[in-house]
Amino acid sequence: MVKGNIPVLLICLFTAFLGYSQEDTLDSYFKNPLDIPLVMAGTFGELRSNHFHSGLDIKTQRQVGLKVYASASGTISRIKISHYGYGKALYVQHPNGYTTVYAHLKKFSPEIEAYIKAKQYQKESFEIEVFPLSGELTVTQGDVIAYSGNTGSSGGPHLHFEIRDKNARPMNPFLFGLSTKDTRKPIISKLIAYPLDENSVINQSSNPLELRLTQLQNGTYTTEKINAKGRIGIGISTIDQQDLANNKNGIYEINTTLNGEVNFGLQMDKFSFAETRYLNRMIDYSYFMKYKNRVQKLFVEKNNPLSIYKNIVDNGELWIEDSLSYQYNISVKDYVGNESKIVMHITGANDSITKPKTIQPTNHYVYADQNYSFSEGKFDVYIPKGALYDDTFLDLKTDGDILTFHHKELPLHKKASISYDVSNYDIKDREKLYLGILNYKNEVYYSNTKIENNKLSISTRKLGTYSIGLDKKPPVITPKNIVKGRWMSKYRYLKFEINDSQSGIKGYRATVNGKFILMEYDYKTKSLIHDFNDNIVTDTENNLKLIVTDNVGNSTTFETTFFRKK
Repeated sequence: MVKGNIPVLLICLFTAFLGYSQEDTLDSYFKNPLDIPLVMAGTFGELRSNHFHSGLDIKTQRQVGLKVYASASGTISRIKISHYGYGKALYVQHPNGYTTVYAHLKKFSPEIEAYIKAKQYQKESFEIEVFPLSGELTVTQGDVIAYSGNTGSSGGPHLHFEIRDKNARPMNPFLFGLSTKDTRKPIISKLIAYPLDENSVINQSSNPLELRLTQLQNGTYTTEKINAKGRIGIGISTIDQQDLANNKNGIYEINTTLNGEVNFGLQMDKFSFAETRYLNRMIDYSYFMKYKNRVQKLFVEKNNPLSIYKNIVDNGELWIEDSLSYQYNISVKDYVGNESKIVMHITGANDSITKPKTIQPTNHYVYADQNYSFSEGKFDVYIPKGALYDDTFLDLKTDGDILTFHHKELPLHKKASISYDVSNYDIKDREKLYLGILNYKNEVYYSNTKIENNKLSISTRKLGTYSIGLDKKPPVITPKNIVKGRWMSKYRYLKFEINDSQSGIKGYRATVNGKFILMEYDYKTKSLIHDFNDNIVTDTENNLKLIVTDNVGNSTTFETTFFRKK
């Protein structure tokens, strides 16, 4: 009986040992995906537009084409190529349950490149997403799997690198031993105090108050003293910089205390993609839209389920009572522990409000937990419950073809829908109409528009002024290295520039002698390129046909004949 239990016991102990050693050695499991020192253009959890940054942006010395290595052994589980977002991206699933992501790539290693090119030609599309079978494409730690680039929505050459757990949640790669030289303390630029209800007051005002910061010789910041009463909250604007670059990176940890007692904390270890848009609830969104500076609130309001918070007491709010004194301390740290501190003194004072908060009433008061519909003139608007974080007055009105959909300083968490009746327009024009938000030039910026039953409709998360646009101009195709009758034998690439000045490029298709050829589009440079090394063009005389279509269906066709040696 004991003998029979020994193998089971050994298996249990061995399994426990494996589990322990795996967690114990995660700090050495993943390696630097580049063979140059890690210099950060962006860090994990950094505050971006509508989301937290989900990985590291690693500088590539202002170059494209650096070798990208498998950070650990595994199998390629996903390959995605798109014009926007991550551009060319590779996902590697590892035996420990984690996945690494490599994005904005120029191209893949030869084996992977051949695999995905075959899929692209099979689908006849540059944009593609495939999920290779387990074991179909395996890699070993240190294998070259790709080359760094600047594809997708990248703002410059770099490698975007992520580590995701078994639940597809992005995790801070610094947790796994990746590091960069960093002896610099976080930088604090702004501090704002917020009265949080109608009975709260700060320096006789019920409006947010920006506080003057003074840095002492020891590096600690202090603020001007304030008098307050009731519920107040604090917001902070802070960034981090490492030794090797001056990029404005995100911080790792913030903790606060009130009179020595823990009050609030946040830590950028991991989050889920499902919650990342709640960043707009965490920051002072209105302040950001006005001044392009993200002030993050050190208190948690309703409709904010972010998992990055810890040690929260009274939602991080400060309850200030008359005649009492308070010391509020803020600690801001980067991942290696460099710390900046703020010491703030608050006196409880039963002051009257001389500067009340201004609320502009409108005819439309919308409850955050209810759906809301608005119809006026030719416009219909639908706001689903949960789109707003707070109950609020909205400025909704129309003037002919113009819809005032409140103002951009208020965030929308879910998409609202806007529709416009085009039945009064000429039938020939209706399919050339689109809806969009007015930009600073008072031009209509195209939104993805559908037309059905004589109504244009869009879904949007942006408040602002909307109108309709009419696009009758087809796209422009400009050949860059081809003219009729040219011999192209010495050229590796076939190059065009494509542009559409109104609704924007929707699609393109190129054929040679009636056979599809793959062309890569970069919206940032407006370039459209075919690589002759695809070996699709094999005839001497070649008839090229390129069709480019914009978002309302206007199209332009370019045709010519060129020659290549077989």
